Amino acid sequence: MDRSPLTNLYFLIRSLGIIKHKKRQEFLCELLIGLIKSRSVHFCEIADKIDKSILCSSIERRIQDFFQKVSFDYSQLILFFLGFIHHDRLTLSIDRTEWDFGRTQINILCVVVSIGKMAVPLYFEMLDNNSGNSNYSDRIELFKELLSKVGIDRIEVLIMDREFIGHKWLKWLKKEDIDFCVRVPKHHKITLADGTCLKAEELVQGAKSLYLRDVVVDMVVVNLYLGYDKEGELLYLIASLPARELPRIYKKRWPIEVFFQALKGRGFKLEESRLKCLEKYKKLFAVVSMAYTLCWATGIEASRTKPVKPKNHGYPQYSVFRRGLNKLRAFFKQKNCLVVQKTIEVALARAGPVKTVG
Repeated sequence: MDRSPLTNLYFLIRSLGIIKHKKRQEFLCELLIGLIKSRSVHFCEIADKIDKSILCSSIERRIQDFFQKVSFDYSQLILFFLGFIHHDRLTLSIDRTEWDFGRTQINILCVVVSIGKMAVPLYFEMLDNNSGNSNYSDRIELFKELLSKVGIDRIEVLIMDREFIGHKWLKWLKKEDIDFCVRVPKHHKITLADGTCLKAEELVQGAKSLYLRDVVVDMVVVNLYLGYDKEGELLYLIASLPARELPRIYKKRWPIEVFFQALKGRGFKLEESRLKCLEKYKKLFAVVSMAYTLCWATGIEASRTKPVKPKNHGYPQYSVFRRGLNKLRAFFKQKNCLVVQKTIEVALARAGPVKTVG
């Protein structure tokens, strides 16, 4: 017997044990619906969009209670996100997003899977370090948890921006046999095979591009690309992969920026939350990431059945995320959408048999 998409969403959450207890699993489904309908992280606006025959103020108190008392199994949340990803091999990006609310500093370290021009979250951690960069131990601990669910064999490459340089971190990636590509600040010197030590600008000397193998940067043996981006800024990339592949690979980092934008102003307005507790904020980031992933996956499924024709400027009218968001909001009004049903059915099938949890 066919189940409704919302029932399947409940069974998906229940089967993975992301949170315990049936009633709280059901309320998480309602919370996701309210979040997608309202496109807001304000509890009062979410409560207004949850279809219950009780006062909006009572629903808002339930939301507050949820974020105060409910515990998430964040490692199981990885499996929720993986359920919507069709790819066997994963291109990962790691980055931080940060902002302030009064004296509360929100600083989140996040790993995503880059798929086309968009990204799907996998794992994240709140950093309690006054909006500073992550250190190598933060990254290693995060990745150990991630690898316990994903496995090294599924990782194609890890792409990073300039703040993720550091010999302890890069040596750990090499030891674990995780291929990486990272942009390097231009002041980091390069040691060639003959022992010559030069700055990147000295080495490239105005040439259009330069590819080298087995050089030393930050005490790590790597392959090197030097060139210039579209703005004329030096692009200094090192990796465990062939040097000539690096400009193409590094372009796949951009979807993590698109993901952060979708969680913020272009999507759910995450920055407008007034939460001051980092543990509550971690739960909120989890719930918003789940809502985003449902929208993204629905947009992907919609594109499979009916590809979007580009406008005159060559780009589609909506992003995959925005198309999925529109489909889901229409579904919540009409309760009839094959695209939504297919999206969640596929993720539930990947999760395996439903387990009794709580």
